[in-house]
Amino acid sequence: MISKIFIVEDDINLQEAIRYNLRKEGYDVVTAGDGEQAIDVARREKPDLIILDIMLPKINGFEVCRILRNDMTVPIIMLTAKADETDKIVGLEIGADDYMIKPFSMRELLARVRAMLRRSKMTETISAAEAESLKIDTLEIVEARHRVSLSGNILELTPKEYDLLLFLAKNKGLVFSREQLLEKVWGYDFAGDTRTVDVHVRWLRQKIEADPGRPMFLVTVRGTGYKLEE
Repeated sequence: MISKIFIVEDDINLQEAIRYNLRKEGYDVVTAGDGEQAIDVARREKPDLIILDIMLPKINGFEVCRILRNDMTVPIIMLTAKADETDKIVGLEIGADDYMIKPFSMRELLARVRAMLRRSKMTETISAAEAESLKIDTLEIVEARHRVSLSGNILELTPKEYDLLLFLAKNKGLVFSREQLLEKVWGYDFAGDTRTVDVHVRWLRQKIEADPGRPMFLVTVRGTGYKLEE
């Protein structure tokens, strides 16, 4: 099945460049040039991945991301023209799975798209017969159903929050550096911003920990990285 990518970008030249390269890779591509249109198209088309610019007419990308996150768990890559760390962190905190700073390498964008889609497809193609429940105290992950629950209550996780939790759960007790998590969970074979990992860890803790300030599940190993306690 062909994956559908939704590009939300008001710079027509950049929008066309991304669309051309994605179509050349075999993806189905839909586009929008402003925030209002982006929300309507996303709800109607139900894309497999969204590439979302921050600086958009009518409704900015941050607000679009926040609104869509309430409707769907589709992976979102945000684009920003600023190297300002605040923009990156805000984007991640409202539900984006990744971000890229303009100007960016088209090759790198395609690699990130492939990595995100590959992980999404992996969870979708597991048959019910292969369903396995990973349990850590009151935390339970049913991989085939892409479901996470805490004390019986279903948790709503973004795709990258789920990927991160699942990876750590399958390797519980083992410590991974931020760089290792970028490679294993995000799938990058090039340098990424390790702050991405920190933000996703923080948001995961908000959802799985009774006291996020004193985590019992997802713990920090000082000077090394993170692990999920056995």
